[in-house]
Amino acid sequence: MFKIFPALCLLVWAIPTLAGETLRIGLQKTGTFAWQLDVIRRHDLASIAGLDLQITEYASPDAGKLALNSGSVDLAVVDWLWVARARALGAKLLFYPYSSAVGSIMVKADSPLRGLGDLKGRVLAVAGGPLDKGWLIVQAAAIRQGIDLKREATLQYGAPPLIFQKLQQGEAEAGLNYWNFCARLEAQGYRRLLDVREAEVALGLEQPIALIGYAFSEGFATSHKSTIDRFIAVAQSANDIMRRSDAEWDALRPLMNAEDQSTFQAYRDQTREGMPRRTIAAEQADARALFKTLAGIGGPELVGPLQELDPGLYYQTPSQTPPRETER
Repeated sequence: MFKIFPALCLLVWAIPTLAGETLRIGLQKTGTFAWQLDVIRRHDLASIAGLDLQITEYASPDAGKLALNSGSVDLAVVDWLWVARARALGAKLLFYPYSSAVGSIMVKADSPLRGLGDLKGRVLAVAGGPLDKGWLIVQAAAIRQGIDLKREATLQYGAPPLIFQKLQQGEAEAGLNYWNFCARLEAQGYRRLLDVREAEVALGLEQPIALIGYAFSEGFATSHKSTIDRFIAVAQSANDIMRRSDAEWDALRPLMNAEDQSTFQAYRDQTREGMPRRTIAAEQADARALFKTLAGIGGPELVGPLQELDPGLYYQTPSQTPPRETER
């Protein structure tokens, strides 16, 4: 007798190669990772690198996290804060940056709201719940200005599609939502009151960090280091193609569910903007500062028992590993 988990696993497919090392990947079907994997497939990048990518599609990010925890996939794109918290609780997971694309607080074009201080006494709808990373970052930036949004604004929490609708229907005067929903709103004439990236910079970060990334176990990275390194190189090659070629996005368009040309262009431009470009050392320095700030707001419920970011969280590729000093 066996158990079936409906809505957890949708289907399994592969990016084939003649002969290569297998990497099992968990994929949220509607996420942007699917776009990157499609570029990899159409350009045979995995085959060239000697990789056999076995893709399992899931209905939600949480399903991918469960698959990663259970060992049924080797790698998935997940939330930086979730990986940091899991590691603080003892899970030996590693993180490598995938994207710094984040959400924004959106308002109607003719809204009188212009800054965080204008949200006092207003209805602010927040996607993802009270411990969502974007919301915590915005709260921290507001506190730096002497504004306590939890007390001074009327908050409504909900799933991203619901928050999207609340703003459209006038049930909220401002909405903090994920970047793809913000792109759709922008295409409809809404404007950004505050981007979460701006909030990160206001908190003292040199640059916004990648808040989602590739996660995999430390054990797998140790026993399959070449596989991980080659996959990261393949992913970066796909990003290079997506940065340079507008025609590539025309090929991707059927996967993107863009309602119109403006939304399509916003998806393309913000995906490009979110692609990591800096060293792991620089990323880690800003991540350490942000983690400490979020720990002060969310406490153990958010970050686990540690108040400092585990220094071993980030995976280093050979090109980014500092050389060892030679003995004299």
